[in-house]
Amino acid sequence: MKIGVIEIEILLTILIVVLMLISRFYIKRLIIKYVNLHGYSLSRKAYTMKVFNFMVLVIGIVFISLIWEISFKGLSFYFVSFFTLLGVAFFANWSILSNITASMVLFFNYPFKIGDEICIYDDEHSKYGKVIDIGLFNIKILTDSNELISYPNNIAIQKPIIKKEGKIEDL
Repeated sequence: MKIGVIEIEILLTILIVVLMLISRFYIKRLIIKYVNLHGYSLSRKAYTMKVFNFMVLVIGIVFISLIWEISFKGLSFYFVSFFTLLGVAFFANWSILSNITASMVLFFNYPFKIGDEICIYDDEHSKYGKVIDIGLFNIKILTDSNELISYPNNIAIQKPIIKKEGKIEDL
C-alpha cells in the first residue's frame, strides 16, 4: 500500500500539533519551576506563559503552512498591507513593545522580586521604595511616604538597581 502526498501532509501536521502540545507542556513546567524557585507572582507567570504560548503557536503555523505548501503569491498584497500597518503600529508603540521585552528580561534575570526594597538610580530622580508589583509595562514601587511610583520596565533595565537588604533609609 502506497502512502500519498496528502497522507504524508496530514501525518506531518498531526506531528507538528503534537510537538506544539508537548512544547507547551514542557515550557509551562519550566516557567512554573522558575516562578516557584524565585518567588515571582502568579501574574508574571501568566504573562510569560501567554508570550511563550503565542510564540509556539506562530512557529507551529509557519511549519504547517510550509508542509501544506501554502502559496503566498495570491495573498502577498494582503500580507504586505498587513505588515505595513503592523510596522506603523509597532513604530508608534515601540515603548509598549520595549516594555514587554524588558519585563521578560526582568523576569528571567530576576535582579529583584515583589517585596524587595530597591533603589533605581536615575540622576536627580532616583526612586526608593518597596516593589509591590512587576507587570508587563512597569514596576510599581511604594515609597516610605506611601507614594505609588510606576517606573517603566524599559527604563528600569537601563538604570542601576540596588536591592537593599536592610532598611530603606540606609540607601
